[in-house]
Amino acid sequence: MTRPRPHPLAHAVAAALLLSCGGAAPSTAPSTPTAPAAPTTPTPPAPTRIDTSWDVSMLGVPPVIQAHYIDLARIAAISRFRSGIGHDYSDDVERCRSMKHYFRPAGTDWASVRIVSPVTGRVTRIIEEWAGTQIQIRPSAWPAFGVVLFHVATARPIAVGDSLTAGEPIGTHVGTQTTSDVAVWVTLPGQKRALVSYVDALPDSLRAPLVARGAPRDSLVLTRAQRDAAPLACDGETFVGQDPLPGWVALR
Repeated sequence: MTRPRPHPLAHAVAAALLLSCGGAAPSTAPSTPTAPAAPTTPTPPAPTRIDTSWDVSMLGVPPVIQAHYIDLARIAAISRFRSGIGHDYSDDVERCRSMKHYFRPAGTDWASVRIVSPVTGRVTRIIEEWAGTQIQIRPSAWPAFGVVLFHVATARPIAVGDSLTAGEPIGTHVGTQTTSDVAVWVTLPGQKRALVSYVDALPDSLRAPLVARGAPRDSLVLTRAQRDAAPLACDGETFVGQDPLPGWVALR
């Protein structure tokens, strides 16, 4: 007996039911895998005002310094910030005072005292001084600030734009003709520049060796009020007369 052939509509209904239940017809050729999308480099945020200026009066002095620029074991005394030691070195805010620190080595072999970069950053200026080289460095982490090293006998050529790492050897102090000195400046809102104490820019870990040698922060920094109450006289950059306040702090 001949069986009846299924009507073509039956095949169509069966296929529809299969697809509705999640089935799928086998593919005649394997699909080509899609290559993963290339990773995109995130766009760095636009610089903010705090990148190029820093309000010291509101925010204080941050721990800019990452390594002592000089071998403290070789230092006998440090001048006080705003002292009458050396010559007038002041800023856009204050006048007639030495707003840096002098580091006086012990003994007589001053030319062997090692100098290193106090921060990781870039060299922004080189000045050949009457004794050695002045090197100005802008810290990468604190671009509103700059560190100035004076009277360095460089061990190798150093140029503007060079990158330095905190603790990287630069050279030595130039010699007994002058003491070593260091300054730290900051660009304030409004683009004025102010000088701040190197000691104030130290983290606690770098201030501890000074404290251990009898030189806590307050002994090394005259406040603006203290200096204004005992003013110095200046003829150009030269101090005139005697400073009524002690200028040096001896390290024990």
